[in-house]
Amino acid sequence: MTQDASPATSYEQLGARVSRAINAPAAQRSRSAVLLRAQGDSPEDWSRILDEIAENDNVTIAWRDDGVQLFWTVPAED
Repeated sequence: MTQDASPATSYEQLGARVSRAINAPAAQRSRSAVLLRAQGDSPEDWSRILDEIAENDNVTIAWRDDGVQLFWTVPAED
């Protein structure tokens, strides 16, 4: 007997949305992605995910009225 997976938390859903935006081919080419707030997004989830993103050295966060835009650089390999 298998158990159903528990539903994703709102934070996990936001994380999946952010991951899709960052990994989109156009975002990868331009090394930028716009993350827009959805109506039901929790402010606490947004704060948490942006804090985690900001911990990365090669990422810049630009604030917008409706969300944020991320810019990143890919470090050169040695």
